[in-house]
Amino acid sequence: MSNLKLNDELRNLTPLEHLRIFLRGAGQVMFQPSAWTGLLFIIGIFWGAYSSHTPEVAWGALLGLFVSTLTGYLIDMPSDDGKQGLWGFNGVLVGCAFPTFLGNTVWVWIALVLCSAMTVWVRTGMNNVMAPWRVNSFTFPFVFCTWIFILAARAMNSMPPEHLPDPTLPEVFSSTIDLHMVNLITYCLEGVSQVFLIESWVTGLLFLIGLAISSPIAALTAFGGSALALLVALVFGTSGAETSHGLYSFSAVLTALAIGVVFYKPNLHSALWAIIATIVTVFMQAAMNVLLLPLGIATLTAPFCVTTWLFLLPLLAINNEQNLDHSNWNPENKHHLAKRDHSQQSPKN
Repeated sequence: MSNLKLNDELRNLTPLEHLRIFLRGAGQVMFQPSAWTGLLFIIGIFWGAYSSHTPEVAWGALLGLFVSTLTGYLIDMPSDDGKQGLWGFNGVLVGCAFPTFLGNTVWVWIALVLCSAMTVWVRTGMNNVMAPWRVNSFTFPFVFCTWIFILAARAMNSMPPEHLPDPTLPEVFSSTIDLHMVNLITYCLEGVSQVFLIESWVTGLLFLIGLAISSPIAALTAFGGSALALLVALVFGTSGAETSHGLYSFSAVLTALAIGVVFYKPNLHSALWAIIATIVTVFMQAAMNVLLLPLGIATLTAPFCVTTWLFLLPLLAINNEQNLDHSNWNPENKHHLAKRDHSQQSPKN
């Protein structure tokens, strides 16, 4: 990068095409390069944020998505990543996290802009480091950068950590939870919505509709991953409050999608591998909760990242694939996604 400039290959796109790139950034949080999926995700975020009287989360998401996408343009990141929406997906999560955990001050919003922009080049750097291992950084740039800023908030009065948990050691908790069927379905939907740090069954339903527009199998897998994580959490007696709010399910949703739909072609073998990975994600969530509790910070999507790395790093050819490479989910690399990608590139999307 010799200077800051608009990416040459993307410079001449129409405004509508730029809007599609922007919206795809939201969709890529769940591996979907669909502008319509991204739009449904944003609608779901706004619904959940306003219904819980935290509109700053919705506007933070929009700002984070805009800043990270714009950063990709300005520092001349690879245009293929931009077209797929890969500049924005970490930034939109940063935008959800900052208002969720920190006070609503002008300095928090300035820090949000910096952190969102930072995820773009951090993602590229992490992917460069991981390339020899043939895995991707996923949402870990969001996790790592957000951890830096929310930990720093403990030492900065202008970024009040109003909504961060107090640093403490694990305590006795109740695993009691209402097991009526309607409530169980609500917990599953909230597990999907918590991917964006939103607690709303309506938001979860909107997310599933957005997924179904791009990939019906992805929608089924996301709901199934949330349901399986809920079952494991219930069987092993996790905190009833955390379980009912979807906090043991959201990373499992992403793991199920990654293993069962994206990095392996969906079939019986990949489904079994995804089921095991989803179960392990619940244990990873519990372990990282305990690990980070004394620091007073949330795990974010780290359990998903770590578990998915553990299941992809062996490069197991469970579908008899040749020359496995999990460093990206481009259709040129993951051929079973090619049809889906073609549909997202049509003028209608």
